[in-house]
Amino acid sequence: MPNFRPDDFHGIHAILYALFDENERPDRAAMRRQVEICLATGVHGMAALGLATEVAKLTEAERRTIMDWTAEDTAGKVPLAFTIFGSSVAEQVAQVRHAESVGADWVILQPPPAGAYGALEYIRFFGRVAEATDLPVAIQNAPAFFGRGLTSDEIRDLVTLHPNIRLIKGEGPVTDVAGLIERTEGRIPVFNGRGGLELVDNFRIGCRGMILAPDCIDHAVRAYNAFRAGDEARAEAEYERMLPAAVFVMQGIENLICYGKRLFGARAGIPIHDRAPAMRPNATGLEIVDRFARRLGRI
Repeated sequence: MPNFRPDDFHGIHAILYALFDENERPDRAAMRRQVEICLATGVHGMAALGLATEVAKLTEAERRTIMDWTAEDTAGKVPLAFTIFGSSVAEQVAQVRHAESVGADWVILQPPPAGAYGALEYIRFFGRVAEATDLPVAIQNAPAFFGRGLTSDEIRDLVTLHPNIRLIKGEGPVTDVAGLIERTEGRIPVFNGRGGLELVDNFRIGCRGMILAPDCIDHAVRAYNAFRAGDEARAEAEYERMLPAAVFVMQGIENLICYGKRLFGARAGIPIHDRAPAMRPNATGLEIVDRFARRLGRI
């Protein structure tokens, strides 16, 4: 049984980068160190196998291995989620089964990467996967990144049809997320991401939390904790410290993987290696990463 339930899910959750060695293999020691660093910052949850984890570049066996490693290293200290990637119901259900076996507390379903279909087809797809597990299920709704997604009204219909879908992982401007919270009448917790952009305003509109890659996660944790304690001035100050770096890395998913991962590596003292195909850094980008790393300090 999971250690945590949906009412426990709040705050800043880290979505791990895929860290590779010089031979482009998942690096066990680097992945463990990444989890240790995130836990030390006080994150309120851990997640893996999302877009920042370059899930589409991982084999099915590697995805299971990342689940194993992350569960072992998190050791039940905070809620643990895995994003479920797959082109069919059967593939996604198989990934869910492995998440269950390692003790995940919830799973986040991505739309299948194959094809482009109408909303009803995605509602049916998500419903069939959700019905295959007793774990709390979230839907990742990120049309800007996936090229497909659901409207606020369609999400409302989906969660009404399938009560096991207990959360939404959004990836959108705070104004859009506010509309989602309004249309679902606050009945379903919503997390946002987008590298922490509009961080404090997401808390103000009622987001339960944010799921972020770890390059600036220490500042995000402090901002959330300050906001929750009623100190909005301190929350804004922490956000302002991380904002220029967040804007720099969040120019697209490939940019995040290229420069966000290097920013984390520079702050954490972890060498970064790419798995091809990959966006390669240029001298200007590396100089900016170095400047932000020195300004933000070690993590």
